[in-house]
Amino acid sequence: MLPEERYGVIIFLGAVAVVYSLGFAIILRWIFSKVGIGKVSPNSFQIWYKRIVLSLAALGITCIAYGYFVEPYWLSIRNIEIKSSKLPKDASPIRIVHISDLHSDPAPRLEEKLPQVISQQRPDLIVFSGDSINSPDGLPVFRKCLTEIAKIAPTFVVRGNWDAWYWSKEDLFGETGAKELVAASERIEIRGVPLWISGIAVEKQSQITAVLALVPRDEFSLFLYHYPDEIENTAMQNVDLYCAGHTHGGQVALPFYGALVTLSKFGKKYEGGTYKVHNTWLNVNRGIGMEGGNAPRVRFCSRPEVTVIDIVPE
Repeated sequence: MLPEERYGVIIFLGAVAVVYSLGFAIILRWIFSKVGIGKVSPNSFQIWYKRIVLSLAALGITCIAYGYFVEPYWLSIRNIEIKSSKLPKDASPIRIVHISDLHSDPAPRLEEKLPQVISQQRPDLIVFSGDSINSPDGLPVFRKCLTEIAKIAPTFVVRGNWDAWYWSKEDLFGETGAKELVAASERIEIRGVPLWISGIAVEKQSQITAVLALVPRDEFSLFLYHYPDEIENTAMQNVDLYCAGHTHGGQVALPFYGALVTLSKFGKKYEGGTYKVHNTWLNVNRGIGMEGGNAPRVRFCSRPEVTVIDIVPE
């Protein structure tokens, strides 16, 4: 976590602590006044002060309930269009669906509806940029979902940090129909138009340059890697579209400010969305699931996301 992110979290949590401490004190004084202890007649300032504090506390409780019960199940679909001179002028658009960070738990959340949602987009290609499960108990949920997705269109996947650090011995993708790219480039054709897909697993980033060197410069190139952190290096190489995840869009974000924490070396610079860096487009997907371990399963102002990317002739 970068220092500015740490300070932001401290300020946010400090403000929350102050509001609830004041709210608790107000309620405690009200209880005492009802039993005749410390009873005073409040002036107009005290009345408004109490109303504001208690309203903020109530709003906070409402936001927590929303973040836990509503937003994690409220899937969004984001459409973007990228123009490329590497497609023939008469070529029809190539549609790519990008998903990331399923973080499947034993109980499904969006995994059961996700294949249908993706199918409705009629993609030519599907890519998954890593972080599959939060625990081995979530593996059946993830594998069932990915198997259904891979039936829709050619599907390419890479391992994220959770996959590489904690589940390296788990068979995450075998027999699902999805193609795992550990450190490789593959050429496919979509309606006669060539497209290169390069993928790097977390912990294999030292091989990025060698893998991308295999890609010809006159054919469209898609790069799949879990972190957005390599964008400023790969943008100087032959990459037209870089698909990443990891940030969860902050998972908990604030209106008008955005992500509190991204766990990216760039902080908020590439927290989520689509960016143009030199000649490379970067798409950072907010992901489907939520951070595992002891982290609370909440999302706020950062809905789960399916990104639909149309590549069209320039």
